[in-house]
Amino acid sequence: MGILIKPLVTEKMTIQGDKLNRYGFIVDRKANKLEIKNAVEQLYGVTVKDVNTASYHGKRKSRYTKAGLLTGRANHFKKAFVTLVGEDKIDFYSNI
Repeated sequence: MGILIKPLVTEKMTIQGDKLNRYGFIVDRKANKLEIKNAVEQLYGVTVKDVNTASYHGKRKSRYTKAGLLTGRANHFKKAFVTLVGEDKIDFYSNI
């Protein structure tokens, strides 16, 4: 679980999983497409057809409190969109 941090379970990704056989993951920022492909194939026992990635830069955040203005930043992260071959499926809800 060093490369794959968590799956993206959103309404949009659920629809893409049903229609396009595509699933999303939050991954390590230093991971490349080959490492992501191997990690998904080993963890879920499926065959990966294609991997697309998107890197997101953390936004600056600020809020007003009794102590004054607090500033900070949201974390940087990377998303990977994995398309599977044929009839392969990933069921994120099987462990519940």
